[in-house]
Parts: sequence; C-alpha cells; structure tokens
Amino acid sequence: MTTEPRVLDPAEWDDWYGALELAFGGVAESPEEVALWRDLTEFDRSMGVWDGERCVGTAGAFSFRLSVPGGALVPAAGVTMVSVDATYRRRGILTSMMRRQLDDVRAGGEPLAVLTASEPEIYGRFGYGIAAFSTRATIDTTRVRISVPEGTDAVTLRRADPVKAGPACEAVYARRVTARPGMPARQPGWERLPLLDPPGERDGASPRQCVLAERDGEVVGYALYAVKPEWTYAGADGTVVLKDLEALDPQAEAALWRFLCSIDLTSSVRINSRPVDSAWEHLVSDVRRCAPVRRDCLHVRLVDVGAALEARTYQAPVDVVFEVADAFCPWNAGRWRLTGNAEGASCTRTEGAADLALSVRELGAAYLGGVSLTSLAAAGRVRELRGGALVEASVAFGSPVAPWLPHGF
Repeated sequence: MTTEPRVLDPAEWDDWYGALELAFGGVAESPEEVALWRDLTEFDRSMGVWDGERCVGTAGAFSFRLSVPGGALVPAAGVTMVSVDATYRRRGILTSMMRRQLDDVRAGGEPLAVLTASEPEIYGRFGYGIAAFSTRATIDTTRVRISVPEGTDAVTLRRADPVKAGPACEAVYARRVTARPGMPARQPGWERLPLLDPPGERDGASPRQCVLAERDGEVVGYALYAVKPEWTYAGADGTVVLKDLEALDPQAEAALWRFLCSIDLTSSVRINSRPVDSAWEHLVSDVRRCAPVRRDCLHVRLVDVGAALEARTYQAPVDVVFEVADAFCPWNAGRWRLTGNAEGASCTRTEGAADLALSVRELGAAYLGGVSLTSLAAAGRVRELRGGALVEASVAFGSPVAPWLPHGF
C-alpha cells in the first residue's frame, strides 16, 4: 500500500463512507443522514488512502464562508470526515492527508481551515487551536423561573411545520451569521441539516417541532425542538430537547425561552449547544439549577497568516510584530507586522523586531476573539518581547460577542 491520498471518485463513496463509519465505531447511520452527507460531499475536496481495494483513511473539506470579528465572511475549508482504520495507525496516513489537504487549501486561496474534533488532542500538532466553545445545560423548569425584558409580550408565537417554515428560519439565521464569529453562512443544501430528524435517532422524543416568533407579521426568531414524554409515579416528567434557536432581538429570544420552559407535561429543557454568552443564562432565576458545562466546539488553523489577520477587524488599535512558528506550514513562519483597528487591518512580512512570539496554533485559538492572548501567555504559549505588547494585542483581538459554531459538519 501507499500512504499517499488520492481524490475520491464518486463511485467509491459508499466504501469510503463505510470506512469512516467503521472508524467511528461501526454503527451505521440512518439512511436519511447518509443521503444528506453524500449530497453535501464535495468530491474534488475529498480524499482517501487505499490498501488495494480497501479504504483505510478518509478526509474531506467543505467550502465555507465563516464569520469573523468585524462581520466579514471569510473563505474557510471546513475539514471533515477524517478517519484512519484502527489497524493502520502509526503509518503516517493522517499526516499525509493533513499535508495534502493544507497544501490544497493554500492553493485554493482560503486563508483558514476549521474543524470540530472528535478528540481535541489530535489536531494541535497540525497547527489547529481551539477558538470557540459551547455550553451544554439542563434547565430544571420546576425550580427555575424565566424573567423577560420589557416588550416581550409584543412578540407572538406560532407553531409551524418545520419544513414549510424552513425558508423563514433560514432568513433569520442568515441575518445572525455576521453578528457572531464562528458561524458559517449556509450554502445551498445546508438548510437541510437543521431539519434532519431520523426517527431511529429520536431516543423516545417527538418528531422535530417548530415555533416561530413574530412581530407585526415579521418572523423575528424561531426554535426547533422535540419533546420527550416521561412519567413517574408522581406525574409528568418530560424533557424539551432544544435543537436550534435564533432570534433577532432580546424580546424575541426571551419569548422563545419562556415558551420552551413552560411546555405542559415537561420539567426540564435540555440544551445541547449554545454560545457561552447566550442570553438564557441571564434570563433564568438560578443558573446553578441548570448545570452548565463548557466544551470546545471549533478549532481554527491559519493557512495564510497575513490574509487571515487582514480579513478581520480589531476592537482596539493595534500595531504589533508577531514572531510566528509554524513547522507544518513553513510558509507562515517568520515575522509579521499587524496594524489595524475597527475599520480594517494590514498584515505584512517585516524584518523589524518582534513584539510577541507564538506558534500558529495560538494565533488560531485567538483568531475569533474567544480566547485571549493573555491567557495563552499565562500558560507559557505566548512570549512577550516588548513590554505592553501582550495587553495591546490581547485587547485588540477580543470580540464583544463570543464565537460559536451552531452546528457540526
């Protein structure tokens, strides 16, 4: 065999995807899910490593436009479907696929690569840094009250068929994308993902339900959810399982949360993923009764340091020289001078003295504004070479809104 990956032929997709499923435990996905991922697969961006007729390594990428601080939508490779057969480990297969993929991303002019990691420790050696986090929680609605802002009662709620309401929900989502870093603009076909609802994966919950928030006849928010009925000797003990929620203003969001927390015959709302600065934590009367837990949700890799740093804006003026280490993509290594503010930025090569020394992994972690350079410095991963440069850069890189990835890929 050879560890050299080759581009996926559409006729090979079933074997290729079967190898991916096997690497992730061997449990076959539902036909609905398999069909969706086949339709979304970009074959010219997908690759495999083969031993004869057997696929032993898989990797792919989606062509995304990712929101960054300042609201720009930046071309990004959404790295996906990465696997190596358990009997072929430690043969360089993953490294060869990462090498080919990042070379292709660079050749295609995308300054960023992003991914969600099944195991976070894998991708740091390829220059990916954890840049965004999400919160999981369960609201105990028997003991937690929801307080809403003035004007919430002007929002009306209407049940809708999730599929028929899809275009209205997507319009709300599209207006929210540029307001929060880390959100991908959904390309054609991706609107099917929030509606994916295989019966075999509901775990006793209802089919997907949808409620629209409206004001003066305009849809200003939506919630997609399911209800899992449960009963104890004492009575109803059902769970509302939140799938997706977006709103255009605080009143619409509060109206949706109040509704979810007051559905008959339920005693909890399960939140699988929300931004770490989501409004719900400030609407509830007792956040301890919600048991929030944080985890990583998006890893970022700067493929072109200069183009990536120029693509976003900075919340405070910054003029700093980075000494960047990047063993895996050496074209990024060296000194870069970043100057920028809230209006724009420039990042070019320089021979000037460095102010901060770090690897491309730390730049990726800080890129979306959710991880501070000062916290990375406290861990010894950023070195300050000019007094004051660390605080200057850390403040500038910050974002007033926490980055978040709303769905997997």
